Amino acid sequence: MIEATLDITTRDGEMETFVCYPERGGPCPAIFLLMDAPGIREELRDMVRRLASVGYFVLLPNLYYRAGRDTMFGPDVLADGSPDHTAMRAIRSKMTIPPVMEDVGAMIDYIEGQDMARDGAVGVHGYCLSGPFALAAAARYPDRVKAAASVYGTWLVNDAEESPHLTFSQVKGEVYIACAEFDHVAPLDMVDELRRCFAEAGSPGEIEMYEDVHHGFAFPNRPAYDQPAAERHWERLFALYGKL
Repeated sequence: MIEATLDITTRDGEMETFVCYPERGGPCPAIFLLMDAPGIREELRDMVRRLASVGYFVLLPNLYYRAGRDTMFGPDVLADGSPDHTAMRAIRSKMTIPPVMEDVGAMIDYIEGQDMARDGAVGVHGYCLSGPFALAAAARYPDRVKAAASVYGTWLVNDAEESPHLTFSQVKGEVYIACAEFDHVAPLDMVDELRRCFAEAGSPGEIEMYEDVHHGFAFPNRPAYDQPAAERHWERLFALYGKL
């Protein structure tokens, strides 16, 4: 496979982005994998490689680039009170949907100039912090984002006017939402409200509850990692993106 780290120009600066795609068989459908709160790390790059190995042109942007180039954190980023955890939370708390939608637009512009990226429909999925961003992208760019997935996305029902649960009716593509049974940032009552809004909008796709697992189940380096659930989420993603 071909892989590189490069800058994509956005309205707010240069967004460092890991890109990976097959050596042969292109052009390939483009997929944007959006990071979780701990940020860019080799674990996420390996997930990008897995997608690229089955025929996709995959982009992994560092959505924290506005806080400074190469804003990345170490393995103790999830340890309460650690310097990296404190710094990450300060940056994460300022993340909102509108600027990230500008970043998604910049990635769409970027792939249009790449020979190995196929024109037309793209897929977007996000974990944790970026679950709402993936769903918002499907609403903001309905003619381009034809497949969107949120995996244990945080607070998909909230008071913001751009909250994902309010924008399902704007989505033209297929949506997949994976929820963990034990998740303090996506409690079961929130999932029930999400299901109601999803059904009311008549959105194509599904909301699936992963029973007996915790937030973070798809990441191999997390204590919450659950291999059967993780592999199920890959199966769902491959099926979703296979329709692009």
